[in-house]
Amino acid sequence: MAPEKEVNNGVEWRIKVADGSSQTLVPEAKPAACSNFLFGDLKLFIVGLAFKVCKFSQKAWDLGVEDPRKVIHCLKVGMALTVVSLFYYTRPLYEGVGGNAMWAILTVVVVFENTVGATLYKCLNRVFGTCLAGFLAIGVHWVASQSGERFEPVIVGVSVFLLASAATFSRFIPSVKARFDYGALIFILTFSLVSVSGYRVDRLFDLAHQRMSTIIIGTSLCIIVSMLVCPIWAGQELYTLITRNMDKLSDSLGACVSEYFQDGGCSLADGNDYDKECQKKLQGYKCVLSSKAAEESMANLARWEPPHGRFYFRHPWRQYIKIGASMRSCAYCIEALNGCINSENQAPEYIKKHISKNSLKVSTNSSSVIRELAMTIKTMKKSSNIHYLVGDLNSAVQELQTDLKSLPELFSPPSNMEAEIPENKKIEAASVTVVATMPLMEIIPLVTQASLLIEIAARISDIVEAVEELSNLSEFSPAGNGKCPKIQPSNHFLPSGHEQKDTETMNTIQRI
Repeated sequence: MAPEKEVNNGVEWRIKVADGSSQTLVPEAKPAACSNFLFGDLKLFIVGLAFKVCKFSQKAWDLGVEDPRKVIHCLKVGMALTVVSLFYYTRPLYEGVGGNAMWAILTVVVVFENTVGATLYKCLNRVFGTCLAGFLAIGVHWVASQSGERFEPVIVGVSVFLLASAATFSRFIPSVKARFDYGALIFILTFSLVSVSGYRVDRLFDLAHQRMSTIIIGTSLCIIVSMLVCPIWAGQELYTLITRNMDKLSDSLGACVSEYFQDGGCSLADGNDYDKECQKKLQGYKCVLSSKAAEESMANLARWEPPHGRFYFRHPWRQYIKIGASMRSCAYCIEALNGCINSENQAPEYIKKHISKNSLKVSTNSSSVIRELAMTIKTMKKSSNIHYLVGDLNSAVQELQTDLKSLPELFSPPSNMEAEIPENKKIEAASVTVVATMPLMEIIPLVTQASLLIEIAARISDIVEAVEELSNLSEFSPAGNGKCPKIQPSNHFLPSGHEQKDTETMNTIQRI
């Protein structure tokens, strides 16, 4: 078998068969798989890209439907930028501010925030920082220019070093960082730019004047649009966040205890809507634990806002931070209580029933107190029932402590057992004694759960005190029935404060 000739730049192969004839082998035509493969990949890429775009559009639509204020904020920013752009497009306005009209546009982009408080914070800090830095830079430039060409760069450089270092250090001071951090940053930027550029620019005063005027124009426009067009107040957001977290904390506490004692509890096994809603309530305390940064930020921004709605000037916004801290202290205990549900070491059902009634009672009363406090903040009216609810909670805690004291009686055999048992049943009595003392490790989670409920009740009293302080500082209107005996919410759940353990509970554990 050998090649005999070439046809069309290819090789023709012939095979001699046994009978002397020959057959020509024609090479198989290569399929156009390469082009089809590329076309298939391109088609898959286009389909995948279209699917991602549709998915992104759906998420954006859901986000806008869930909170339309975000869409409104986007429109407000576009409106402000359109108006401030007229200073660049209209020749009379452009000639009035000079070639620095772009600074007004840059100011709008930088300082326009979602809430009125955040916008005011950035606008006022930017204006004050720019003006202060501009005046100082002009003064330093005048002093340097009077010192001669030899000492002028030295004076400018030393002034930049000293003032920039001092302003940077001020940003580490907590009180300055909380309220004037952005202003200090703008001060450093403006002073450095004006001082350095003044060394080469002859008309420094005109340059500083134009930049400050454009910044004032941009910030004024942002403040007007933010306050007049569908305003979003940081104080209102903080107020809503605190009340919503109170409701979630109350629901989470009730669901957690009910789940532990399987009293109308929820499970993910069935996967129906009711169980999902129950699990959502059970995990509500996590929102309280993760809201610290949001509360502090909103409280700082709310202090910049003018009186609005039901909030007057100098409203005690810092008090909401104290309420949030008290709720987080309670939520940490609920998180530990939630761990008892998932514990592998569970107490027998007949032992749970011994304290289930009073545990559920403590949980119900605790939730009622938290809901009443939330209603007090929502309505801004002092509650006439809160002290009765606190008294009921105290009584429920005392009953739960009584149940804990009686736990050893379930396991301790009578003292005269050995005298009444015959000799031939000594072995059985010993086995009964072993069985009676066996559940010690099993009831530890139960005692832990009861102790956590008592601690939660004690920490709720801190929330009561914080809300009462807010009502006094904000001068909430009195309740409808003002003739109610005042029961001071005390921490007599625990013998000496929150840090100490319940002595009676510890004694009960030792007796068991």
